[in-house]
Amino acid sequence: MTTKVTTLSDLIHRAVSSSCLNYRPLQDHILEQKQKQPSSSSTTSSEEQESENKEEDTGNDGKGSRALMEMDLLMEEVFDTVTSMKIAYNSLQQAHCPWDPHRMRTADESVISELRKLSRLKDTFRRKFARNTALRQPPLPLREAVVPYEAALLETRRELKVRDAEIENLKQKLQSASIVGRRKGRVRSTSTVHTPAATFGLPANPTPELFVWCIEQVKSTSKSFANHLISLMRSSSLDITGATDSILRLNLFDSAPPPSVGSHHARHVIESYICWKIFQGFENESFYMEGTLSSLLDPDHHRSTCFAQFKDMRSMDPSEMLGVLPTCHFGKWAAKKYFSIMDSKMEKSLKMVMDHRKKLESTETEHPRTVFYGDYLKLAKSVWLLHLLAFAMDPSPTHFQASNGAEFQSEYMDSVVKFPGDRVPDGWVVGFGVGPGFKLGNGSVIKAWVYPIPPFD
Repeated sequence: MTTKVTTLSDLIHRAVSSSCLNYRPLQDHILEQKQKQPSSSSTTSSEEQESENKEEDTGNDGKGSRALMEMDLLMEEVFDTVTSMKIAYNSLQQAHCPWDPHRMRTADESVISELRKLSRLKDTFRRKFARNTALRQPPLPLREAVVPYEAALLETRRELKVRDAEIENLKQKLQSASIVGRRKGRVRSTSTVHTPAATFGLPANPTPELFVWCIEQVKSTSKSFANHLISLMRSSSLDITGATDSILRLNLFDSAPPPSVGSHHARHVIESYICWKIFQGFENESFYMEGTLSSLLDPDHHRSTCFAQFKDMRSMDPSEMLGVLPTCHFGKWAAKKYFSIMDSKMEKSLKMVMDHRKKLESTETEHPRTVFYGDYLKLAKSVWLLHLLAFAMDPSPTHFQASNGAEFQSEYMDSVVKFPGDRVPDGWVVGFGVGPGFKLGNGSVIKAWVYPIPPFD
């Protein structure tokens, strides 16, 4: 890259120098014209001729001195401008690797500014020192001077886009391979689900492997949001154990006494409550927010629409998307589910987020821009994508919940608590379900996640 900088600056230097040399100062031009003129006849006296020569020499000396001084100043500006442009162009090349858009714009403006300054200096030179119109040449348009630089910049941008696409593809392959490693042995079916790393290109049609990836996203985001909620509860000096007992007693267990859960497992209770609330209505094509029946009236079109929405939304940041489209279907559903999870009593006890409900209720065009609400939107987006993908598949997957007190079955359940050898002891039962399981159209089973406990006495 250094060679390009030197070459460009040398070319400009030579172009400016040659232009300056082609247009000689006014003093030399006048002297040359005088030499070409024939000597005048001695029609005047020698005294008058000497007087006129002295006056002419004095005038020419004054004009020549001023012209030389102006030429020196102009050349200093030219070389200063060329030096500044060389520095600016070097900064422009350095901004390519690593890629820095801000530095690119700044350096780009600097290079163009210096080129324009050179153009002005060239016009000044012609106006002051090239008075003979026969010596004037048409000015070189600025566009022609910038064309090579623009071509190089466009080529670099094309290469950068190709590299970015390759990086994104490799990231998706790595993520897919990691998911396969984590879920190895967890999916049991009559026809085994294989998850090759190449499936996340994105596939042209919905696949069981893509559905497994979405489930993993739901698990990851629900865990993160539950941890954030518990952190806020601790910072608000709330009784975590009392809160989890209350959640189990009022929401997850209607009649039977809830199991005893230690404070170190409080996250599983909070996560169970969050998933229970956010998955309500999952079996309906619109989460019961609308009365549409498009999945029944035109199932093929509905499936293709759902998958198109899935592909469009998959790479979007939910906070940024709702900043542009706050009243879209996803935005309305996310606000409704937030009210369901964070009831007014819970929100009042959490001082740091007590204004979220007021903001969502007072305006339909703005979502809170906080870290807590951002974590919630990531969870909401993962569930929304899972819902879109479920209704894009043919047939749609069916989801199921593990019943409280049911015997733990490893074929259909995964424990959220780690056991030696990753094996739940025989005879243990489901204390409470944490997340749903799914049965796919090809017979594959994605296990439900549960909190197992010893059998009741």
